[in-house]
Amino acid sequence: MTDFLPFLPGFLAAYAILVVAASSPGPAVAMLLGIAMGQGRAPALVAGMGIATGSVVLNLGTLAGVGLILTQAAWAMAVLRVIGGAYLLWLAWGAFRKAVHPPRIDAAPVAQRSMWRHFLKGFALQVTNPKAIVFWLAIASVGATAGGGPGVVALFVAGAFAISFGCHGAWALVLSSGPIRRAYGAARRWIEAALGAFFTLAAVKLATSGES
Repeated sequence: MTDFLPFLPGFLAAYAILVVAASSPGPAVAMLLGIAMGQGRAPALVAGMGIATGSVVLNLGTLAGVGLILTQAAWAMAVLRVIGGAYLLWLAWGAFRKAVHPPRIDAAPVAQRSMWRHFLKGFALQVTNPKAIVFWLAIASVGATAGGGPGVVALFVAGAFAISFGCHGAWALVLSSGPIRRAYGAARRWIEAALGAFFTLAAVKLATSGES
């Protein structure tokens, strides 16, 4: 257990970004809304499991890719931090715009499918989403598992899966409730403003984390 403690600050930083981003409305939320409203909570939860599984694939891919790059160029982490910070600032800008002009969240049309196909739809949505790929690069730039062995990486990936499924599963559960959707809509400006502030702080912290 003591071998894990040095990695705890990096885990917490990466997980904090993941929680906020996974809780933010986007294509996945629109899909879950369509499934939850049209076919119920259970299919929406299965689709959320597919999204979380897709996140595992992206997580492992970005960790492996970043690790390979760092073995070839020691300065690559600094460049990656700049890219990750810029992406987080872009997320902050988008959140602030939504706080000023909150867009509607419309349910994406979803045909009747088996549970397995709902899982595959969620998985495919996640692994083919360019924004999700860039997001996981931003997470990797935190360096939460840098210097850790397979056990540290496995623990990080397992935690990220639990967070992704927990956030998307929560969306699947609440989006089928009309009163909750209306309450969220009423508080949308404040929620988006808080997200923008968080992403801005995360970008600044990430950009300055390499300074001595």
